[in-house]
Amino acid sequence: MALLFAQATDPVSEGLKALDEGKNEAAVQAFGRALAADPQDYFAHFNLALAYGALRRDAEAAAEYRKTLELKPGLYEANLNLGMLLMRDKEPADALPLLEAAAAQKPTEFQPRFFLAEAQLETGDAEEAAQSFRLLVTANPKTAEAHLGLAQALARQDKLAEAAPYFRRAAELDPSFRDDLLGLARRYENDGQPAEAISIYREFPGNAAAQERLGVLLLESKQYADAVARLEEACAKAPTAANRVALAQAYVLNRQPDKAVPLLDKAVAESPADFDLRMGYGRALRDLKRFPSAAAQFQEAARLKPDDAQTRSELAMVLYMTGDAEEALANLDRARELGQDIAGNWFLRAIILDKLRQLKPALEAYRRFLAMSEGKNPDQEFQAKQRVRILQKEMDRR
Repeated sequence: MALLFAQATDPVSEGLKALDEGKNEAAVQAFGRALAADPQDYFAHFNLALAYGALRRDAEAAAEYRKTLELKPGLYEANLNLGMLLMRDKEPADALPLLEAAAAQKPTEFQPRFFLAEAQLETGDAEEAAQSFRLLVTANPKTAEAHLGLAQALARQDKLAEAAPYFRRAAELDPSFRDDLLGLARRYENDGQPAEAISIYREFPGNAAAQERLGVLLLESKQYADAVARLEEACAKAPTAANRVALAQAYVLNRQPDKAVPLLDKAVAESPADFDLRMGYGRALRDLKRFPSAAAQFQEAARLKPDDAQTRSELAMVLYMTGDAEEALANLDRARELGQDIAGNWFLRAIILDKLRQLKPALEAYRRFLAMSEGKNPDQEFQAKQRVRILQKEMDRR
C-alpha cells in the first residue's frame, strides 16, 4: 500500500524514509519515538503497523492497525491492510468485516474484493464468495487467481460442471494452477463421476499419484488392461505400498496372477494383519493352482475374520483341491451358518459327498443346487443332472 501522507514530525520523516528503504527495524524505532511524543497520532500508528507487518511481527502489526481504526474509524487503508494481515494469519472470520468495509468503500478495486472473496470462501460462505469472484472475473478476465477462486467456490457448492471451465481457464492463464485440476478430479470421484475424473487424470502422465488414482478408477470400471499399464507406470516412478497392492489387484483381475504373486507376497509380509491382502493373495495362488499355499492364506484370512462367510467358501474350494474333503465340508457348513446359502456351495458339497460315496446326502445336495441354479450354471447343471440320474439308480438297486 502507498504510505499515507500527512504533516510529518522529524521521527515520522525518519520512519517514512526507513520504510521506503526497507529498513523496517529502523522504521519501528522512529515511529515508536513519534508515538511517545503523541500517542494519538493515527498516521504514526498506521505506519508502525506497516513496519511490523514487513517484519512478520503480525500480532504487533494488528494491534497498531486496530489502534489506527480506533483513532480514525473507517480508514480504508487500515481496514484493508488489517484484513489482509488476518487472512495471512488464517483468521478469515475476523478479517471478513474489515474487508467488507474496504470493498464497500472502493467497490471497483481488485484487492479488497479479492481478499473479501477469499474470506467468504474460508468462512464457508461459498455462494457469496462465488458472487464476489464472479465480479472479479468479469472486471479482470485475464486474472488467473480470480478464475481459480470462482472455480473453488463453485466446486464447494458441488457445481462441478460449472466450475470445470474456470479451473481450466486459471491453468491457461497461470500454468502453476494446473495441478488444481487434480483437486477437481478428486471431487468428481467423491461425487460418483469416475469418467470425468479419469479424463483429468489422463492429462497428468508424469504425475505418479495421478496415475495411481487413474489406475484404481480404471480397475473399478473394469478396464483392467489399461489399469495395469497406468499402475505399472506409477510403481516405476514412485513405488508405494498402496500402488503396489493396486497393481497386484490389477494383475489378478487382468488374469495375470503370476505377476501379482510377488507383489502380494511382499505386501502380506509388510501388513500381515490385512484381511483384504490375504484374500487377494489367496485368490492369486488359487488361480495359479498352488492350492496348499492358497489354503494357507485363506486360513489366515479366516483367522482375521472368523465370521466372514465368503472366506469360508473360498477356503472350502481350495481345501477340496488339496484333497482335504472333511475340512472342506466343515467350512461349507460354517459358510452356511454365517448366512451364505448359494448354489455354488451346494454343487461343491455335492461333488465332495459324491466322492466320499455318501450317496443320499450327495443326491440331496445336487438337487438343492439344481433348484437354486435355475439355468445360471449350464455346465454344472448338466453334470448335476447326470449324477442325480446315476445316483438315483444306484440307490434304487440297494
